[in-house]
Amino acid sequence: MKRLEHVRILMYSHDTFGLGHLRRCRTIAHSLVEHYKGVHVLIISGSPIAGAFDFRARVDFVKIPSVIKLHNGEYTSIDQHIDIQETLDMRMSMIHHTTKSFDPDIFIVDKEPLGLRGELEETLRYLKSQRCTLVLGLRDVMDSPELLRKEWSRTDMAGKIDELYDDIWVYGPKSFWDPLTGLDVPERLRERMTFTGFLDRTVPPSYASAPLTSGKYILVTAGGGGDGAGLLSQVLAAYEADPGIDVNAVMTLGPFMPAEERETLTERARQTKRVEIIEFHNRIEKLITDSAGVVGMCGYNTFCEILSFDKPALIVPRVKPRQEQYVRARRAQELGLLDMLHPNDAVDPLAMASALKALVRRPAPSVSGAAQMMGGLDVIADLTEELIARRDRLRLAVV
Repeated sequence: MKRLEHVRILMYSHDTFGLGHLRRCRTIAHSLVEHYKGVHVLIISGSPIAGAFDFRARVDFVKIPSVIKLHNGEYTSIDQHIDIQETLDMRMSMIHHTTKSFDPDIFIVDKEPLGLRGELEETLRYLKSQRCTLVLGLRDVMDSPELLRKEWSRTDMAGKIDELYDDIWVYGPKSFWDPLTGLDVPERLRERMTFTGFLDRTVPPSYASAPLTSGKYILVTAGGGGDGAGLLSQVLAAYEADPGIDVNAVMTLGPFMPAEERETLTERARQTKRVEIIEFHNRIEKLITDSAGVVGMCGYNTFCEILSFDKPALIVPRVKPRQEQYVRARRAQELGLLDMLHPNDAVDPLAMASALKALVRRPAPSVSGAAQMMGGLDVIADLTEELIARRDRLRLAVV
């Protein structure tokens, strides 16, 4: 393990829907402190359940007021008695004061270049004046090119990124997808882009205990669960309609699934006797490792886990309001990494049953070259070391 002297890295994870942003930031943070002594990482997160996860030594988080993203794309405060603008004002103030107090060397922003409704812009400009290195981290797929172009053109987002950010890290291989496909962005901005490869996942030694459930099973996961009840219901319908599915299922509901949907799914699973329900588990890596295959929606983290643990996968992607999951799933299917069932087809219980039977027989992603697409965490560690070396050279030049 190398040492980087007195390095402070701040990360921003806006977290309005699901667990994806926080889990990605946490994965990167843990990797950095494992690579380097002397590195301290602080994550600013809006997730209401950030405290449900464990954090390594030298990684911590600051919780800012939570905001919920509704299915129509609008936002509301998690506390219905507080006005959304008041909540946003509190978030902006806390972000700015935390940043000034922490005084980071590097600020890594996850996915939202200016933060939720622009809450980061003032802080980004302040940090730029302090010679902090500003890094924008983008997942492999942001959205369909048409929807992203429409969203970014309203605020001249490409121009703001060009003005504010020193580096752009894309958490995927260039051969898989370019998140800025179809956008008119300055060439000098593209020159700052580095495609890292997908972020590899491992099972920490502390997780390597006895299996969390017994017997062979398919894991069905819907991430945070806020919009995952439909997929879980469709899998249950397949088990109800076809007793010939020869592998049982374990379902994780996720912490954001509404109580009524949770109760309905639990009762149906009890009736089938083929499906085990796990309310929420912060060690999903262990459940995936022990499974015979994965059924999911193709969020970024689930996809990286499927590739990392080399599991056969059946994907039923979300197609609205964003098409991120659909674009990723379609591309992955083209490359032979997984099977995709369109949501319109998944409503047919027999079609779902047929796909579940085929799941455990399909080749693992490694057969289609998945291993060559990984390595993102090592690349990010190298990039971080280069940024700190650049900082030290600049300070020496000033002296």
